[in-house]
This record gives sequence, structure tokens and C-alpha cells, in this order.
Amino acid sequence: MCITGRASATMGAMNKRELAKAVAVQADVELKTVITVIDGFTDVVTAVVSKGEPVSIPGFAKFVKVNRAARMGRNPATGEAIRIKASKKARITPVKAFKDAVLAPATAPKLAKGAYPTNEAAVAAAGKSAAPAAAKKAPARAAKKAPARKAATARKAAKRAPARKAPAKRAPAKRAAKR
Repeated sequence: MCITGRASATMGAMNKRELAKAVAVQADVELKTVITVIDGFTDVVTAVVSKGEPVSIPGFAKFVKVNRAARMGRNPATGEAIRIKASKKARITPVKAFKDAVLAPATAPKLAKGAYPTNEAAVAAAGKSAAPAAAKKAPARAAKKAPARKAATARKAAKRAPARKAPAKRAPAKRAAKR
């Protein structure tokens, strides 16, 4: 384990190549495709934010261009009042879901085996198992459809119920919430 508390082979910050490898394994997509997508993502976000439009990725971050007005400040060494020019800054703000996952690692998404720390065999296999993975997932989807139909039938039955019963069940919950 390194000084920052991460178990890592590189002992440093994750760079673009390592990120691309981890995403390739996690999403089961070829490494070249992931690198192209990351490049496209950074190009689009940079271009849109540079024009002054914010980019928000729900559950992750918000990218914004901020115009700071001219203001008066103080030189910390002499205490003299100085004029600070107007400027433009880039601001990246993590959203609540991201902050919660970082502060409570138990709530963070689970990564595929070999995604991080990156396993070279998993990176090489990423994107090549698309046909068998689709065959494996097909029966699971069919199995999940049956309970969904039952749930839809239950919802229809609930709609047919007399109107008096539904408000009676909801009223105690509202009173409890007001206390």
C-alpha cells in the first residue's frame, strides 16, 4: 500500500491510459474504442464549456466556466490594497452522489475483476467476449420479465380497487411525516 492509502502498482495518480484500461475492463469494450471515447468526451466538454455553457453529468460532476469580476484585495506581505483584474476560471464541481461514494467507499460502484488494479489479461480480453456475454445475459433477461409482468398485473389490480381505500392507507404516513 502506498502513502495515500491506495493499493496500486504505479503508486501514483491514475493517468489517461490507466483510466482507459480500467474502463475497457469494466465496460467490456476494446481499449482503442475507450481511448477514442475519452478523447471525444474531453474535446466535447472542453468546447462546450469554453463557449460558456455548463456540462452536467448526473451522479458525477458539473463543468462550468465562471467569470470573476474585478475586485479589491490586499497584498498579504504589506497589507496594501490592490486591484485584482476580472478573470475567467474553469470550475469542476463534484455532485452529491460522487462525494457520497468517495466519502463512504461502501456505497461506491463495484468494479469488474481486473478493472482496478488493472489486470493486463483482463484488458486484452475486454471487448472480445461480446458474443458469449450476450448469450449468457439473454436467459437472465427472460427470467426477469416474468416478475415484471406480475408486478404490472398487481399495479393494474391496485388501480381497480375502490378509491376510498387508497387515501385511507396514505393518511397515516402523511401524519407521521409532519411530526
